[in-house]
Amino acid sequence: MARIFITGSADGLGQLAAKLLVEKGHKVVLHARNSKRGADAMKNVSGAENVLTGDLSKIDETINLADQVNALGPFDVIIHNAGVYRTSSKEIFSINTLAPYILTCLIQKPKRLIYLTSGMHMQGNAKLESFKSDINRITYSDSKLHVVMLAKAVARKWTDVYSNAVNPGWVPTKMGGRGAPDDLQKGYETQVWLAVSNDENAKVTGQYLHHQKIMHCNPEADDNNLQDKFLSVCKEITGISFP
Repeated sequence: MARIFITGSADGLGQLAAKLLVEKGHKVVLHARNSKRGADAMKNVSGAENVLTGDLSKIDETINLADQVNALGPFDVIIHNAGVYRTSSKEIFSINTLAPYILTCLIQKPKRLIYLTSGMHMQGNAKLESFKSDINRITYSDSKLHVVMLAKAVARKWTDVYSNAVNPGWVPTKMGGRGAPDDLQKGYETQVWLAVSNDENAKVTGQYLHHQKIMHCNPEADDNNLQDKFLSVCKEITGISFP
């Protein structure tokens, strides 16, 4: 039985992954933006161990969330599922790019890390020079490239952890819209599989996966120098070093 923390698990893919993991007998701690959403999340995922709250658009609340997670003791798996799409560049950058960096740095190291990205990361550019000067240039696609870069950097630096990025596909969630064409179930099965499966194919690291298959990603994500620069700029902005 694994102990798993999932960011952004009040609805959408995060909640569906949480439900499946609880059904499989694992201990799941949820996360929501605020206490009202947290209470709803606990109602919707019966059997979840706990819910933690924190607004990932704010650095101080993200740091506080990491403290809350650590206060509960070690986790086997962290799923960085939280993300936003149709909102300001500032929120996209804070929630999609900086929050997973901060939480990765501050939460006690798990055995497995899973980062939710998007196929749209293929159109993204790192734009590291914009992090400090012109955040309005950062798009959703850029932020999802940052997620893949982070997953791969972590895999390279923490060789005792399985760290991977997952593209769930364009699925019919609140974010994806009702008309999204991809299979919703397949959209959350891969992160569940990576989280708890003993299948040798699930015990990979530094990969970008879609529907349980390793796929090619944006070449910028594989550039070790860019990965290191990404960690360095995130450290400058947040004041938090990658351990």
